[in-house]
Amino acid sequence: MELEIFVVDAFTHEQFKGNSAAVVPLESWISDPLMQKIAAENNLSETAFIVKNSENSYHIRWFSPLTEIDFCGHATLATAFVLFNYCDVESEVAFTTNKVGSLLVKSQSDGKIAMNFPLQQPEPVSDVPESILEGLSIVPKEILKNRQAYFAVYHCQQEVEQVNYQSDILKKLAPFDVVVTAKGDDVDFVSRYFWPANGGDEDPVTGSIHTGLAPYWAQQLKLSKLRAYQASARGGMLDCDVDFGSNRVTIVGDGVLYLKGRIFV
Repeated sequence: MELEIFVVDAFTHEQFKGNSAAVVPLESWISDPLMQKIAAENNLSETAFIVKNSENSYHIRWFSPLTEIDFCGHATLATAFVLFNYCDVESEVAFTTNKVGSLLVKSQSDGKIAMNFPLQQPEPVSDVPESILEGLSIVPKEILKNRQAYFAVYHCQQEVEQVNYQSDILKKLAPFDVVVTAKGDDVDFVSRYFWPANGGDEDPVTGSIHTGLAPYWAQQLKLSKLRAYQASARGGMLDCDVDFGSNRVTIVGDGVLYLKGRIFV
């Protein structure tokens, strides 16, 4: 079997920055074990597989090197980038998913990609797991949680940049990951994302977690439009527009192609 594959750096306009995702368009679904093997072979944060439903509508699934993921923002951006630039999809695409409903993605006039996602607002945690306190080198000032991850909130950007983590301890929080965050110095907020239970140690840029970070910081800062930076080694910029009325958030970012080729399985 011969399949087309693209690799796109998401949430950046520069190659080798942001977060890389592989995109594999399919005529029809291949087996789950084969998709998992392809994702493991790619060894990127995510590999997205898509099958066309109808005009400008695709079903999307995401796989890390370890497991299928419920929701991935950067691989959704990468997939939309491929569809808009290489698959004759014009300006707008709707993705259907297994876990998070419908996702509407639009190409903007400035070349950026805007993704409309459901809010996944975190709630305060009354019983803080010991694994968070043991697994992070700096004690956070607040702990929250949504369906995806624990949120460790810090006093300042410097603490987010300096915090160290122990993957073997954070892995005990499975199926939850851990995001650390604080108010930013030059942006509205910053974050880092650790996911040893589901994909790897530190994710370069995580679109999905901003469906929780954006509403949290919108309330803290009394803003609806926010600029965010994920302070990983590669780094990535995201613009977020929170609409509490519709319970949705629009996350905007750039993409740049790294690779286009074929795989043989």
